[in-house]
Amino acid sequence: MPKSYNNYHECFLGSGAVFFSLTPKKVSFLSDSNTELIETYLQIRDNLDQVINSLKKLKNTEIDYYNIRAKKYRTPHTRAAKFIYLNRCSFNGIYRVNNRGTYNVPYGKRSNVDILTLPNLKQVSLALKKTIIKSCDFNESIDSINEGDLVFLDPPYTIAHENNGFIEYNQKLFSWDDQLALKEFCMRINELGAYFILTNAYHKSILDLYEGLGEKAKVSRLSQVGGRNKTRRTYNELVVYNTRN
Repeated sequence: MPKSYNNYHECFLGSGAVFFSLTPKKVSFLSDSNTELIETYLQIRDNLDQVINSLKKLKNTEIDYYNIRAKKYRTPHTRAAKFIYLNRCSFNGIYRVNNRGTYNVPYGKRSNVDILTLPNLKQVSLALKKTIIKSCDFNESIDSINEGDLVFLDPPYTIAHENNGFIEYNQKLFSWDDQLALKEFCMRINELGAYFILTNAYHKSILDLYEGLGEKAKVSRLSQVGGRNKTRRTYNELVVYNTRN
């Protein structure tokens, strides 16, 4: 992390874990290509009461889960409530869609889930007040980045950690061509005099891709997301970052 920075940018927002941890004091530009996710954040920021009222009507049973998963909601706040509900009640809170773009994660079978997490939603809504949120490709964010800003990038991993070959599912979402474009994006950030911090798989192809650009650090983390025990283990990851005088 730089000692100080101006505005904050996060171009693969996801759960927003880094943004919510930092709680930047200036303006934050938050984006993701997942339109349902971005709509949910916008509704939590701008329309929290209606989202909460819609969530209160949803029940955590297997029958209700599959009915809600299949239902097409017509208003932004009810769609946001559905998104939150599925995240809370699905298996491991995974977000996954099929080739047709339809969410297909099975029921989580946990009876004691707090669907509302009311204090959390209120804190999230408050934290989002000074943010500009939009759904877009990461490349479209370059126009809002200025000298001294900080850009955090956590893309889908195209390469399996320290293994050969592509991750079958993510390769369709974020291809190797996207990885090449992301490297170019980091170079443009660097040329603007802004900071970037990028996470990616610790893999020779990624190390080679970022050769000569920024500093590199190898970090380890425990993954509990996998559906099978053999995928729940410690992974090495790569952090690439630049430094400014």
